[in-house]
Amino acid sequence: MPLALLALAVGAFGIGTTEFVIMGLLPEVADDLHVSIPTAGHLVSAYALGVVIGAPLLAAVTARLSRRTVLIGLMALFVAGNVLSAFAANYDYLLAARFLSGLPHGAFFGVGAVVATTMVAPERKARSVSLMFLGLTVANVVGVPAATLMGQHLGWRATFLGVSVIGLVAIASLALLIPHDHAHAPKVGLRGELAALRSLPVWLALGTTVAGFGALFSAYSYITPMLTDAAGFADGSVTLLLALFGVGATAGNLMGGRLADRSLRGTLFGGLTSLAVVLALFPLLMTTEWTAALAVVLLGTAAFVTGSPLQLMVMEKASAGPSLASSANQAAFNLANAGGAWIGGLALAAGFGATSPALAGAVLAVLGLGVAATAATVDRHRAVPGRERVVAAHVPEQAPALQP
Repeated sequence: MPLALLALAVGAFGIGTTEFVIMGLLPEVADDLHVSIPTAGHLVSAYALGVVIGAPLLAAVTARLSRRTVLIGLMALFVAGNVLSAFAANYDYLLAARFLSGLPHGAFFGVGAVVATTMVAPERKARSVSLMFLGLTVANVVGVPAATLMGQHLGWRATFLGVSVIGLVAIASLALLIPHDHAHAPKVGLRGELAALRSLPVWLALGTTVAGFGALFSAYSYITPMLTDAAGFADGSVTLLLALFGVGATAGNLMGGRLADRSLRGTLFGGLTSLAVVLALFPLLMTTEWTAALAVVLLGTAAFVTGSPLQLMVMEKASAGPSLASSANQAAFNLANAGGAWIGGLALAAGFGATSPALAGAVLAVLGLGVAATAATVDRHRAVPGRERVVAAHVPEQAPALQP
């Protein structure tokens, strides 16, 4: 695999760290800025809103620029957002800075995934995407806990300065390692990128992302009360258990990349089925501590097996203009985050019990299977030629594959 994938993974590590670290620092931020914790929680929403708006917007605005330039520019915007967060004078400024930090998130992953797949042989596309996403999953295991500890001991502003340094390292890595094949503007342009979004298979792939990852976030958003109220863990144990989720997500991400290179659709169906089963078993698994810990690992594994296949599916359905659709898929991930948390909250509010968000997630996973099955049916009716992997027949601006 090309070393350039390491540069993409470093950027993903920084983005993943800044996205999730705020959740562990809400008490410190609220106390320092003299706001309530629920009010400080809006900082999470501001970042997510930035992702949803920025992913398609920045991908569209930069469609005529070289992808190498775009990636470096997006990382520079990420650094600026985190530096402004570190020096925010009050809550309103921090809210705006968090929104700014979220803007480049989706476009970076979207454009980065396109770049990753053009640097490897066709049979290794899914693995290349999974290696870029590896930075995001490792951030949950290493980056977020380390950054949280830094914020608790040195102040929350130090955390955002530390993340800014990671962003600068990523910029240097991208400048040094991304091949100059990507220093030229794509031939497609904005019109071609927008045309790709008019495809029904692209929207079915995006719908599968929303339903599939909505299933994850329906349960994961309320994993703490499940672990403490249902499984009986002490509050202090939750951080370690969330690290176990990151371990499972990392394993699932790598597994999904390898399996998807053999069968893209088979891996997607298998991952969604596994996710539905794991979530349906949550009421049983949350009855003892060791099975609850196992459930957390299995949840991360089953969910992230589908990450690379979903990203690659969207890109290959929009093969004539993949950057915008790939970035839109990142917006779909964040819509799944918000929508899944809302649906899980409805189950809790209805009084169905601490593990009810997981059962709601199981229903969403089945819905994702239904959307994926519909997409497969549409493909069969269109009689798309080629292998079962649904590989794009031709990508105009693709660089020659580099052999590992």
